[in-house]
Amino acid sequence: CFITLPPVTSNKRRNLRLISGPYYRDLRDRISSMEEPLDLIRLSIDERVYVKCRGERELRGKLHAYDQHLNMILGNVEETVTSTEIDEETDEEIIKQATRKVGMLFVRGDIVVLVSPPLRTT
Repeated sequence: CFITLPPVTSNKRRNLRLISGPYYRDLRDRISSMEEPLDLIRLSIDERVYVKCRGERELRGKLHAYDQHLNMILGNVEETVTSTEIDEETDEEIIKQATRKVGMLFVRGDIVVLVSPPLRTT
């Protein structure tokens, strides 16, 4: 397992109460079932994920499938492309964001920078 949790010492017991609850029990169960890094992505199948890509692209969508190269199939995708331009008159940097929605998208793994599993809130 790549993630290890340190043993609880007496001075940490007070903080342990703050991180207990159903969300963290689920998180501990998920962590204990991981054996390799791609297991975190496997646990996110049929969940919404955030994917940061090269070229200032961000994707948020439901993960349907992936492979060892991080090629992914996402559904109900919201793609955001961020671009910056310099205003020639004022020399100010202008940041523009373009967003589009796509029903189904194949993402080639060599553009993937980061994959984040969904946040669990209770």
